[in-house]
Amino acid sequence: MKVLKTVAGLLVAGLTTFVAVSAVAHNPEKLKVALLPDENAATIIQDNKPLQAYLEKKLGKKIELVVTTDYSSMIEAMRFGRIDVAYFGPASYTIAKDKMKGGDLDIQPFAARLKGGSPTYQSVLIANAEAGIEKIEDIKGKKIKGKKVEVAFGDQASTSSHFAPKYMMLLKGVKPGTDYKQNFLGTHDAVAVNVQRGNAQVGGLSRPIFERLVKKGTIDSAKVKVLGYSDPLPQYPWVMRTDLDAGLQKSIREAFLSLKKGTEDGDKVLKPFKADGFAEIKDADYDIIRDIRKFVGGKS
Repeated sequence: MKVLKTVAGLLVAGLTTFVAVSAVAHNPEKLKVALLPDENAATIIQDNKPLQAYLEKKLGKKIELVVTTDYSSMIEAMRFGRIDVAYFGPASYTIAKDKMKGGDLDIQPFAARLKGGSPTYQSVLIANAEAGIEKIEDIKGKKIKGKKVEVAFGDQASTSSHFAPKYMMLLKGVKPGTDYKQNFLGTHDAVAVNVQRGNAQVGGLSRPIFERLVKKGTIDSAKVKVLGYSDPLPQYPWVMRTDLDAGLQKSIREAFLSLKKGTEDGDKVLKPFKADGFAEIKDADYDIIRDIRKFVGGKS
């Protein structure tokens, strides 16, 4: 009996040790930081070298910048713990959050882009200037060379280049399949360029990205027409794994929230984001995105 008690005690001790080991917080020597693949990957990496250097200085860790092939692969990479911190789109964040529900790993948003003092932005719906479409309602029943209007979107998981513009059209009674043929081109800039060229008659994308393309001269404002803007949308969230070491989580949060325009670090890091800084944000702020996804029949 005494032997059995001793064995049982050793088993309990071993189990306790296993639980303690398995509960150790994730604190890697190198953090993998993913950036949203909404434009050319090489450009995104190059533009964010200042962010990489800043985080290495602030966190005392090696930083690897990652740009996945598309939104879905970014969601899966976060879901399976292949990245630690990520800059998601609002919709892709909610999709990732849904997919991770009940799993071993979870994520939380901690900061969002600030522009003009606001943590929101808009989507824009544009049309080719020669398509004869002056307003959203004109898409309904219109034929171009005997065919339905072609509408270009970015990625299927994109907020401002899929869910929001589709929502705008649905509110005007314009339905996919019935009133237009949809095509997914992957990136926002591809949407704008293809609408300008007439490969698609209408397209939806992020308003800040569209205005940047016009400013750069990539898009000629005389060749496209703005049909409308969405209601304000919560900005792209920075997200981190919830199993990260508590001290590391605090340092990451502070590193982002302390960035301010007008400072040496701030001006370098914030430039690619066209941001004034980053503001605190929480999961509930994205409930409006969940409502839009549900309304347009978006799949998680």
